[in-house]
Amino acid sequence: MKMMVKVWGVTAYVGMVVRKASNKDAPALAGLMEQLDGKSHSVRDIELRLDFIEKSPIEELFVCETSASSEEGEGSAFPERETNVHIGAPALLGCLGFRLRENIEDLTRYGEISLLVTDKAARRQGVGSRLMAFAEQIAAERGCKGTWLVSGTAREEAHRFYRELGYEITGYRFVKRGTEN
Repeated sequence: MKMMVKVWGVTAYVGMVVRKASNKDAPALAGLMEQLDGKSHSVRDIELRLDFIEKSPIEELFVCETSASSEEGEGSAFPERETNVHIGAPALLGCLGFRLRENIEDLTRYGEISLLVTDKAARRQGVGSRLMAFAEQIAAERGCKGTWLVSGTAREEAHRFYRELGYEITGYRFVKRGTEN
């Protein structure tokens, strides 16, 4: 089943809804975060992160879910035979961290994709593309010049994905870690 449909040149994503993350998403988000970084995350840890995001003037976290698990209830975008996501079950497919970044060098604003993860069972189904398109849309609505992200050097598959979406490598990130007390 295709997750994207083009109608008169407009791309529509079928069966997926993007919304702000909430505490009810914490168990599924813990699993997604583990898929992203390989570390175990407790539901409480995720709830604390969601609380931090709620209080932040620039941080936002969005989730992508099947419309079967949304209030629209239009049926699952992922039939059981195609993925491990079950029809009718709440299915969190991925998440997107987003923040506004202002650049004093040339007085511009960009949308930064600070986090992107798609559930392993839903990869290559249009979820990542849907979340990236959503980030680009909200960046444009907020007067941003564009969107950008930072990706770890070992994430070659992700780099191919970003290039396919029109992103280009423009520099390096340098990090100096402080000492822990």
